[in-house]
Amino acid sequence: MKTKRLLELLTLSSSIYYIVKDTHLIEKFNELSQKSKDEINRMASEIELDDDGNELEFLDKIILKTSQAKEEIEQKIEELIVKFYKKMNIAQIDEIEALNKKLEKANDAIALLEARINHLETKV
Repeated sequence: MKTKRLLELLTLSSSIYYIVKDTHLIEKFNELSQKSKDEINRMASEIELDDDGNELEFLDKIILKTSQAKEEIEQKIEELIVKFYKKMNIAQIDEIEALNKKLEKANDAIALLEARINHLETKV
C-alpha cells in the first residue's frame, strides 16, 4: 500500500512540475510578445522622413527597419565567421597570399646569398 501511495505522489509531483514548467514557458512567450508589441508600437509612432522630407508610411518604416536589421545581422555574422576562422586557425586567402609573398622574398634573399657565396668561393 505504501509503495502505491509513493508512486502516486511521485507521479503527481512530476505532473505538477511539468505544468509549472509549461506555465513558465507560456509566461515567457507572453512577455516576449508584449515586448514585441511595444517595439512595433514605438516604431509606428516614430516619425521617419524620406529623402524628400515626407513622412514614411508604416510599411516603408518596416522595410527600412528590416533592411537595417539585415545589415546588422550580416555584419555580426561576418564578425562571428572571422572569430571562428581565427579560433580554428583556418588560413584565409589574404593570409595565404601574404605568406606566398614572404616566401618569394625569402627565395630571392637565398638566391642572392648563394650568388655571394659562389662569388666568394671563386675568389678563394
